[in-house]
Amino acid sequence: MKRKLRINGHSHLLPYPEEIPQYMKDKGIFWVDKDRKYMLQKDWSRPVTDSSFFLDEKLEWMEHFKIDHAVVLNLSQLYGNGLRVEEMKQALRFQNDFNARVQHDNPSKFTCGFVVHPGFVRGACWEIERCVEELGMRLLCLPTHYMDTIGTWRCIFDEENEPIFELANKYNLAVEIHPYDGEKFIKLQNTSWRFHLIWMLAQCADAYHFLTLNGYYEKYPNMRVCFAHGGQLAQINLGRRIQGFDGRPDLFEGKVHPRKAVGHKNIFFDTLVHDTGSLELLIKNQGAKQVLIGLDDPYPLGEMESEKQSSYPGKILDLAINREIITEKERDAMWEDNVLRWLFGDDEKSKKELVNKILS
Repeated sequence: MKRKLRINGHSHLLPYPEEIPQYMKDKGIFWVDKDRKYMLQKDWSRPVTDSSFFLDEKLEWMEHFKIDHAVVLNLSQLYGNGLRVEEMKQALRFQNDFNARVQHDNPSKFTCGFVVHPGFVRGACWEIERCVEELGMRLLCLPTHYMDTIGTWRCIFDEENEPIFELANKYNLAVEIHPYDGEKFIKLQNTSWRFHLIWMLAQCADAYHFLTLNGYYEKYPNMRVCFAHGGQLAQINLGRRIQGFDGRPDLFEGKVHPRKAVGHKNIFFDTLVHDTGSLELLIKNQGAKQVLIGLDDPYPLGEMESEKQSSYPGKILDLAINREIITEKERDAMWEDNVLRWLFGDDEKSKKELVNKILS
C-alpha cells in the first residue's frame, strides 16, 4: 500500500542574496542583505526569522518534519504594485524564473507558482503563456487586490481580468489568492501589525465575495482557486453576505447568490487559521474535501515550530482529530488528495506523475 504523502500547500522561499540581480537593489524593488538577516525594499525591511527561508535549509527543515513536497507561492513583496511598467516586468520575471528554476531542479520537492500583474492584462496573459508553455508551471499566484494603470486599487475578481481567467481555464491551472499591500490603500496607520493580523483576512473575504458574485467558479470550470489563510473572515461573514444579497437585491443585479458557491469543488481554502474553532467553522461551511494543509512557512504567522505556542507543522490538524472535528482519513486527505485536486483537478495523469516524482 502506498504511504500517505505530506504535501504542504502554502510555502514560501527566498532567493539567496547573490541570486538577486543588482538592479533589484539599485531600484529599491527587493533584495536580501548579504548576512541573510533582512529582506528589504526601499523604505521597508523585515527580519528573516528562520533559516528555512532559503533553499538548502528549507530542504533540511522539510526532511526534519517529514514533509514530502511543498507548493511554493510567489513572494508577496513582488506583486509589482506601484512600480513603473518596465521595473514591474523585470521584478515579476525574476520571481517567475527563480521559481521555475527551483521547480526544475527539485521536481520531487517543489511545485512552484508564478505571478502576473492584472493591471496590465495583455502582458499578464503573455506571461501566463510563457510560464505554462515554456517553464512548465501549473500554479498561477494572484493578489487579492492590485493597483491599475491610473492608480486605483481593484479586486482581483474584477470583470476586466476575465482574459486572465480564460487562460487559467484553458490551461487547467490552480490559482492561489493571497493578500498583501493593504497598508497602501486602507488609510490607517500601520501599527501593531494590523494589516497582517486583521486586514489581510478582510482582503481575502473581499476577493471571495467577488469570485462568488461573478460566478467565476462555474464560468471557468477548469480553474481551481485556493484562498490563503483559510479565507478566514469569509467564513464568519457568510451569513451577512447571504442576508445582504436577499435583503437588497437591487444592489446585486446580474450577480450570483453567495450560497451557490459554498462547498463548490473548485474553491479551496488552506488550514492556516490558527485555532480549531475557526477550522471547524471552515469545514462546516465548505466541507472537509475543500480544505488543504497550508503552513505558510517560514513566516512567523505560519505553522512553525515554536516553544511559546507549543507549535509544530501540522499541529492544527492533530488538534482537530483530538477534538473530533475531523477524522484521520480527512486529515490525510488534507495533506495529499485535496492538495492534488486543487493543483490538477480531474487530470489524473498529472497527479500520478507528481506522486511518482515525490516517491522516487
